[in-house]
Amino acid sequence: MARNRDLPTWLAAVHPRYQVPHHAELALAVVVGILVLTTDLRGVIGFSSFGVLLYYAIANASAFTQPAGRRRWPRAVNVLGLIGCVVLAVTLPWRSAVTAAVVLAAAVVVRKVTTGRAGSARN
Repeated sequence: MARNRDLPTWLAAVHPRYQVPHHAELALAVVVGILVLTTDLRGVIGFSSFGVLLYYAIANASAFTQPAGRRRWPRAVNVLGLIGCVVLAVTLPWRSAVTAAVVLAAAVVVRKVTTGRAGSARN
């Protein structure tokens, strides 16, 4: 995201030696630190778990589509990983899953709108 300039300029700064978006990492550390010190984050655990499981489900589905020569593990491992992620995701509290799905949908809409505007301005 930093290299593609999907973040504001200050947050998109990539460290010259470590090649990480160091300003974004610092900003996130400050925000998370403040939240940890001031709020009860137990409700966020399910929300976060849903996001992580979705990420790994997508990774397993993507790995399944790799050609045989580029695959590290048999496709059965990807299928089991995908099924495991889905099973764990449906066992999460429904409010967490719904909230995460709504936030994800909103992020997709914002991304579509912002890249649509940027794309039309470049042409």
